[in-house]
Amino acid sequence: MSGPTPVYDGIGSGYATQRLADPRLALPIEAALAGALRVVNVGAGSGSYEPADRVVVAVESSDVMIRQRPSGAAPAVQATAEALPFPDRSFDVAMTVLSVHHWADRQAGLAEMCRIAPRRVVLTFDPAVHSRMWLMDYIPEIRELQSAQAPTIAEIVDRIDGRTITVLPVPADCHDGMTVAYWRRPDAYLDPAIRRGGSALRQVDPEALHRGLARLEQDLLSGAWTDRYAHLLTLDELDCGLRLVVGEAT
Repeated sequence: MSGPTPVYDGIGSGYATQRLADPRLALPIEAALAGALRVVNVGAGSGSYEPADRVVVAVESSDVMIRQRPSGAAPAVQATAEALPFPDRSFDVAMTVLSVHHWADRQAGLAEMCRIAPRRVVLTFDPAVHSRMWLMDYIPEIRELQSAQAPTIAEIVDRIDGRTITVLPVPADCHDGMTVAYWRRPDAYLDPAIRRGGSALRQVDPEALHRGLARLEQDLLSGAWTDRYAHLLTLDELDCGLRLVVGEAT
């Protein structure tokens, strides 16, 4: 595949171990796929949240991610969201999970999803809510990164003929190691292995990351973090901005 080097060739190592599907997040995704016999997963990565009980084709641009797909996973086609190599209405559902904000041209990618399937299932995040998570107080540069990359929910709804928007709170013990997964486990962000699962942590300026984590470590040692965010320790889940948008052809 020619063209620019896929983003995840640079930041995708470690996803197979850090980005495991969380069953509580998987349930509403599975519900949105109900009745579909043929599913395409766009920006499929290492295969988290793909259904195992129907025909699935994965689309992924990154060699690094394709090599991490487990044995027995759905077949992967190396292509980009903006140029899906399938005829119109090839699938019942086109799905994508936390991928849209990495596409070079999300308008084209979402149009392609609409072309190949009458139902579209998009797990994304509301950047306005996502950026309020406390980690961004330590690394505000992540907010700037999201502002440049992430679509609004209104844009997603408009592009895929959205019919429903579901809030997916992040469990306190979330298995899927996305950037906001450790909102109640702040010490986890000090572990380089754990940070490998967060794309924002991999893309943000390294100096900003080092500076923010040093301050976090100091606040954890002094108790300042607990003083400031103690209310979070009583919660079992938190709205970190995850939104499941489902669209249907009119």
